[in-house]
Amino acid sequence: MKKIYIVLTHTGTNLSKLIKNYTKDEFSHVSIALDQELKQMYSFGRLNPYNPFWAGFVHEYIDDGTFKRFHLTKTRVYSLEVTDEQYESIRKSIQNIEQEKQKYKFNILGLFAAGFRKKIAMKKAFYCAEFVKYVMEKAEIETGLPEVAKPEDFKKIKKLKEIYSGFLKKYDIKNLTQM
Repeated sequence: MKKIYIVLTHTGTNLSKLIKNYTKDEFSHVSIALDQELKQMYSFGRLNPYNPFWAGFVHEYIDDGTFKRFHLTKTRVYSLEVTDEQYESIRKSIQNIEQEKQKYKFNILGLFAAGFRKKIAMKKAFYCAEFVKYVMEKAEIETGLPEVAKPEDFKKIKKLKEIYSGFLKKYDIKNLTQM
């Protein structure tokens, strides 16, 4: 058995505030990490921390890029046990997208449609929740997520275990008590 990590965040950017005000949800972004240190954390979001309109597949870092610029990012980190095969499937799916990231786009229409619980799927395009759901379901992980997922929906996945809540920049595995 291995673990994956679901990372919910709210950066406080104008777009995240707009999403939060509309949805009334605590978090406006979701990422998936393959390691507890969150060094292998991936999503679809800003490619440049200063330009919200240039977005796509991103390898995210706690102390670089968007999360460095928006250093008061709030987060909740969850762990989920998966089989070795499911873990490997997620890793390969992410690796395949990363190798062809220039062919992938940010699904901005899908993001706004999701606010109305409507699905607008585009080939090789994702918004954050759509991407995380895709790699999990491709690995045959039972998520129970609705067809049109929002970051907050990930909190409802069975067997998800909260391991941290606070500022992302203060996330440190040495200080985690709930392992």
